[in-house]
Amino acid sequence: MPSALEPKASKPTTCRMFETPLIEFFSRIHPLSPAAFWVPALLGLVGYELWSGVAPTRLALLVLGGWVAWSLTEYLLHRFVFHWIEGKPWQRRFHFIFHGVHHDFPQDPQRLVFPLGVSIPVGLVFFLAMDALLPRDVALGLFVGFGGGYLVYDGLHYFTHHLPARSAVGKYLKRYHMVHHHAGVEGLWGVSQPLWDYVFRSYRDVAKRAR
Repeated sequence: MPSALEPKASKPTTCRMFETPLIEFFSRIHPLSPAAFWVPALLGLVGYELWSGVAPTRLALLVLGGWVAWSLTEYLLHRFVFHWIEGKPWQRRFHFIFHGVHHDFPQDPQRLVFPLGVSIPVGLVFFLAMDALLPRDVALGLFVGFGGGYLVYDGLHYFTHHLPARSAVGKYLKRYHMVHHHAGVEGLWGVSQPLWDYVFRSYRDVAKRAR
């Protein structure tokens, strides 16, 4: 029988997800990788918009609109896609790969942001949808805000798990996300901000349990 004085075995911080070594390798990513790709790409789109004659004020409004669109997308994806789980093996596997692994190993620093092999094609799909529905200059401006919102989301997600919070806003966001992890997952779907949790009233039950 183990002695009460013996140290407890620490919980693993990661796991192997794929049998194929190459796929397993690309399932991990350095947390700065999304910024390394997307910041130059988005700044290039800003430069193109201004060079094309889009007024700075108009561009700023489009970027703001894109950020709002991202914030809603973040909420909906987290609530209805990442936490969608059913009983069939492929459904449970889908959930584990896309988000369940994060809840099982929340401190894994290499699986806190989307791999570029996911974020680039998904971003392209969103841009093509915007471009099909809207004039090109509007689509580009909205996509800059949408992509910027995604980068803020990725950065804040890493912060809530791995960096100390010193400001009141930082402490609030960190606690907000930790409650989502540790007091029940049926709520507090926002990561970069709580806006849509308040709009759709999905913060109430979890907040009560946390108190």
